[in-house]
Amino acid sequence: MKVISYNLRKHRAVGELAHLVERHAADVLCLQEADTKDIPERIDGLRLADSTQRNRLGLAVYYRENTFRAVDVRMMALKKSLHDRVLKPAEERLLGVTLYDIDDGHEVVVASFHAAPLTALNSLRRHQIRTALAELQLMGDGLPTLMLGDYNYPVFKENLGQRVRDQGYELNLSDSRTYTRYRFFRGHYDFATSIGFEIDRVRTLPQGDSDHLPILVTARPLTRTTRKLNARSREGQDHG
Repeated sequence: MKVISYNLRKHRAVGELAHLVERHAADVLCLQEADTKDIPERIDGLRLADSTQRNRLGLAVYYRENTFRAVDVRMMALKKSLHDRVLKPAEERLLGVTLYDIDDGHEVVVASFHAAPLTALNSLRRHQIRTALAELQLMGDGLPTLMLGDYNYPVFKENLGQRVRDQGYELNLSDSRTYTRYRFFRGHYDFATSIGFEIDRVRTLPQGDSDHLPILVTARPLTRTTRKLNARSREGQDHG
């Protein structure tokens, strides 16, 4: 399963999407900072599952329609930063989609996420991430879940990684930095958090018209038996 996440920088990079999907044979596409009134219903074999409606710049999730069927969608507003309250760029910062794999007969949850900007505190972004992950678990208890997007968290990622692990998820960074606009803020901004997936690779793709570089996640959902064994192993390590 190949999933691309891309912050379009105020919709500027929308023209690159068809090429990205075709070149990397993406199965799912997660977007941030998209003008949801100006996005296509289909992109090179991918179908729009849904997009946020109350955002000036919103989120969208596409899926390969000959592989998956969308069975549930959830949009969520998260705790607001001062930036959100004043400028109102984003009412909904999480869009989750439950996908049914037509061939294998299993379901997975994939979500596009956009944390509060750097003007907010890391503590607020941690609250948003924690709430988002908890909400996604409500979409299907025990389902493999993958949340990708712009986490706006360039420093103290080790602390964030531990917080995410405390919820049973894993934080996955790409192989090189994903944001290059400002000299002092360059680094990893676009992450993937997962549970119930084997993450083979998280790769940063070449830069286009956005200040963010897209990331490509290659992942495999684990079987229910393997997930249970992994959970027991973690419990044993915690008690060891």
